[in-house]
This record gives sequence, structure tokens and C-alpha cells, in this order.
Amino acid sequence: MVQTSERIASTASERYLLIYMIAVLAIVTTLVIIFFVVFLKRKNKLLLDKIKQQQAFEEEITLAQTETQEQTLKNIGWELHDNVGQLLSFANMQLSILKMQVTDDLKDKFQDTTDALRESLSEVRALSKTLNNEVVLNIGFEKSITNELNRLKKMKFTSAKLKIIGDKVGFTNRKHEIIIFRILQEFLSNSVKYSEAKNLSIILDYKSDTLLITAQDDGVGFNIGDIENGSGLINMKSRADLINAELDIVSKPNNGVILTLNYPLFNSVNV
Repeated sequence: MVQTSERIASTASERYLLIYMIAVLAIVTTLVIIFFVVFLKRKNKLLLDKIKQQQAFEEEITLAQTETQEQTLKNIGWELHDNVGQLLSFANMQLSILKMQVTDDLKDKFQDTTDALRESLSEVRALSKTLNNEVVLNIGFEKSITNELNRLKKMKFTSAKLKIIGDKVGFTNRKHEIIIFRILQEFLSNSVKYSEAKNLSIILDYKSDTLLITAQDDGVGFNIGDIENGSGLINMKSRADLINAELDIVSKPNNGVILTLNYPLFNSVNV
């Protein structure tokens, strides 16, 4: 009877000890899991903070580069308008004076040079306006695009058209207006230099909360993978990222180039 009681007591003690050990193990396991979860959360937070800091740093660099480029373009615009424009005007005036002093049979020979100087002066003045962001803001986004297309049409293109769909919505941040215009200007500049295109078109499609811009040429195109890291494409994408716009470029050899830019009209980004 005594042995049976002792055996029962021993079994109960072992059971309690086992329960105690299981409880301790469960507590330790729970603490380890909690510690691991907290560690992961802190690690993830640090990584997210680092990514955000890196993104903020890159945005600051891009913004600084953009502002520097704008100031450079503005200075070039002033230089073209004030200095080069004046020189061309002076040359045109001198040529006109000389034209009056020659015989009638020589006057016709001056005409081509006079026309070339007049056309050059007109081109310089038009270019100086598109380079100066203050002028772009003053005459407006759509008018600036039209002026740029008209200027390019005179240079080499058969047609260069702007089409507007929907009701125009003003930009809440007018700096974004300049950034988008510079993206389109970069696209058009590339078309002039590389595309061998005959026709250009830009469509501004005003939707309820976005502006969808499509720019297209009918040139030789290219393999997008070959120039994915090209400075022009990187520059356009960096500018688009600054204003939370989605930019995409599609092209194939002999199929021209299509640029699409989806810009949120009610944009809270303060660039």
C-alpha cells in the first residue's frame, strides 16, 4: 500500500515536472518568436528607412540637376536672344545697306543671303523662347508645344501636329508644366537627331484625374534594349519620377517611337 502511494506520488511529480518543462519550453519558444518578430520588424523598418532616405537623396540629386539644367537653358536662351540675335540683326541690316549700294543686276544675288539671315534670326528667337522656362510659363504649356512643333516643322518635318482631347485642366504645380515640356522637348530633339522621321504628333488627352500624353514619330525606330541606359532616356524617366508620372517608351526598328506619359493632374508632389 505504501509502495503504491509512493509510485502514485512519483508519477504525479514526474507529470508536474513534465508539464513545468513543457510550460517553460513554450514560454521560451514564445519569447524567442516574439524576439525574432520584433527583430525582423526593426530590421525591415531600418531597411525601409534606408530605402526612403536613398530615394529622397536621389530625388534631391535629380531635382538639383533639373534646376541646374533649367538655369543653363535659361542662360542659353538669353544668350541666343540678346547676343546671337543682335549679331544676326546687325548682319541683316548691313546686308540691306550693301544691297542698296549695288547695281540692280547684283541685288538678286543678295536676296538668298538676306532670306537665310532672316530665317536664321527667326529660328534663333523661336529657340530662345523654348529654352527659357519663364517664357514657357508665360505663354502656356499647350502654346509652347505648338511653337516647338511649328519650329521643327520648318526645319525638316512634313507634319508636326498637336491634338487636344477633353477639357483642359490647369496644373496645380506649374513647375510640373516645365518638367513635362522638357520631357517632350527631349523626345522631339531625339526625333530630330536620330529618327529620320517625316511626321511628328503629340496628343494631350485630359481625363477626369490624369493627363495622358502620347508623342510619336514615324522614323527608323530602335531596339529599346540597346539604349535602355542611354542618358536621354534616363533623363526623361528621372524627370517623370520627380512628378509621380508614369513614362513608357515603345519602339522597334523601322516602326518609329511612341512615348506615353501618364501624369496625375491633382498631384501633391511639391517639386
